[in-house]
Parts: sequence; structure tokens; C-alpha cells
Amino acid sequence: MPSYIAVEGPIGVGKTTLTQLLQEKLSARVCMDVFDNPFLPDFYRDRPQAAFRAQMYFLISRFRQQLELAESLRGKGLLVCDYLFARDKIFAYLNLDDQELLIYDRYFETFSSLVPSPGLVVYLKAPKEVLLERVKRRNVDFEARIAESYLEALIEAYDHFFFGYKDTPLLIVNTAEIDFVESEEDLQGLLQRITGRSVRGTQYYHPVRRK
Repeated sequence: MPSYIAVEGPIGVGKTTLTQLLQEKLSARVCMDVFDNPFLPDFYRDRPQAAFRAQMYFLISRFRQQLELAESLRGKGLLVCDYLFARDKIFAYLNLDDQELLIYDRYFETFSSLVPSPGLVVYLKAPKEVLLERVKRRNVDFEARIAESYLEALIEAYDHFFFGYKDTPLLIVNTAEIDFVESEEDLQGLLQRITGRSVRGTQYYHPVRRK
């Protein structure tokens, strides 16, 4: 099992929850994504005008956090982060215009060369309907404003990014048929896949719930 795992996927898929479960079940140290973005509520209310401010705030905040994470990798035991630094670029290309991307890309290229790479990325997938239901259950005010069309575009952007992803070993997990929060059996099956035989290249985990 690698010493550093990043968990990824679109909003509502269970990244943070799985990270916390890995912390509980495997005594892992964790790194949680930045949430204190003062521009995020404005972004959900009026995406075109607030997108650049929100994205640059995320980029710089995540970069600082990743530098601290690099220091903690010198310690022993498993470290799990509920995001991959490169995810910032997924959102940037979804939300920024061409001129904004010219500025963004210069910062991203410099920052990304300085952050540590995980030994494994776990990409959680689910269809739009499942994500919408999970977002609704979380009952976060500004998330309730997310349009279905934006969520569809986000899912497509994630799939496009990971379709060509070669930087690290990648485990793609279909979460539509499992509930690793409520079902201990589902959770143990997923943990066994993550911690069991090593992942080489891109591999898939398609569990099917027993009837």
C-alpha cells in the first residue's frame, strides 16, 4: 500500500467521507481540502464574475497546504488527502475564460512542479442523479444553488481529465451501487481493494450490491 493516497471525484461523491473513514479504520493522517474561500458563495450566485477570484484563492491556498503536506510526508504511516492538487485545473478550465486562463496557467505550472505526487489516486464516480441526491442530503446552503447543467459539465470534465491521467497509479471506483457510509460490508470491500494488491496504471473497481 502506498504511503500517500489522494481521493478525488466531483462534488457529493464522498471524497471527504472516505478520507475520514480511512483515518478511522487505518489510523491514517489526513489532509482536508480548503473550504474557507470567501468568494465561493458569490461564485455560486454569479459564476462568470466571481470565478477567477474564487479559483485563484483556491489555487494559492491549496499550494500552501501542499507544501505543508510535503513536510508531513517525512513522517511514518499512511497519509490521505481528500483532493489531488491537479483538480484545481479541472475547475479552472470549466469556469474561467481564455484571458483568465492565461494568467492561471502560469501560476499552476509553477506551483504544480513543487507539490508532492501521491502513490495512488482513488477516483470516485457516480451518475448525476446520485450526486444530486447526496448534495441535497448534505444541506449546504450555497451547494443547493448548483445547477444540474453545471454538475453534468463537472462530471464530464472529471472523466475527461482522468481518461488521460498517467501521472500516478489510479483506481477508479463506481460508487453508484454501494454505500460505504451506511454499509460496513461495502466499506470493507473498498478498503480491501485500496489496501490490498498494488494498483498499476489505471484499474477499476465496479462493486455490485448483493440483492
